[in-house]
Amino acid sequence: MWLLRLLGILTLLMVGGGVVAYLLTGNQKYRRFSWRGVRCAVMVALLVFALLILERVAVIPV
Repeated sequence: MWLLRLLGILTLLMVGGGVVAYLLTGNQKYRRFSWRGVRCAVMVALLVFALLILERVAVIPV
């Protein structure tokens, strides 16, 4: 779980840094960088949630 939290914090720093760099420079590559980071973070979050749901559904009673 600590790994997911670390990944979330690093993603926030990456996206926030890209947005700040875009606002300071106006260069479009920083905006694209941030958007790519958001898309990847959403995909990873959806995969984690899907695995958590699968874990709840696929519990085999003993």
